[in-house]
Amino acid sequence: MSSYGLWLSAAGMKVNQHHQTILANNMANAHTTGFKHDLAVVTQRRIEGESTVGGYRFSHPVLDGLAGGLNVRPTYHDFAQGPIEWTGRPLDVAIDGGGFLAVSDGEATRYTRDGEFAINTAGELVLAAGEGRWKVLDDNGAPIVLDETAGKVSVSDDGTIRQGRTVVAKLGLATTEDNQSLRKVGENLFDAKDAEMVPVAGTFRPESRERSNFNVMTGLATMIEAARAYQLNATMLQLSDQLTGQAVNTVGRVS
Repeated sequence: MSSYGLWLSAAGMKVNQHHQTILANNMANAHTTGFKHDLAVVTQRRIEGESTVGGYRFSHPVLDGLAGGLNVRPTYHDFAQGPIEWTGRPLDVAIDGGGFLAVSDGEATRYTRDGEFAINTAGELVLAAGEGRWKVLDDNGAPIVLDETAGKVSVSDDGTIRQGRTVVAKLGLATTEDNQSLRKVGENLFDAKDAEMVPVAGTFRPESRERSNFNVMTGLATMIEAARAYQLNATMLQLSDQLTGQAVNTVGRVS
């Protein structure tokens, strides 16, 4: 029984350490434009009587009545809309609703909610983050090229980019049937992998940015809970180890 307690406590420590890691990443990106925070997902491990190992089923009249502990499941991405704030920068744009902007480094296409743009030395519209190597794509999947001498850049509510009165391009917006099929690959970008991304009409908020959808105060409270749960499991692990040691020593003296 004490060994069973050791396994349960170790599983609890693993789950809460995983939870704290995810919360720490959310906290670090609390001010990242368009960031979508992650949620830790756990599942109850099946007891031995419900699992099959090597073709045999194991059962125990006492242990089968106990919980099987916890296991970590794939992380869930929360795609809820983040707060939109006005920045006054002509090259800032926020997506108001669903969808993702498509960007490319010339080799791979990625998707993001980050609408803070800049113009590189070649006149291409790029993400301000990532050292400007991610080119923003239009609704035809081509890089958007601007002429800084042609007039002030502006973006309309439907994503149309103009310089003065001249229409230059239109921002491409794409979505997928299941956003959970998207995989985070760093730099605030998503990889669609095998998911089909289809063009979609959307609404943009010019001269604005979408803030992270992570609530810092809620995250801090949850992090404290996870840290306490980790410490409680560590304490139970120590107690179970001490109990096992006492049992071994006691049996040894009796024999």
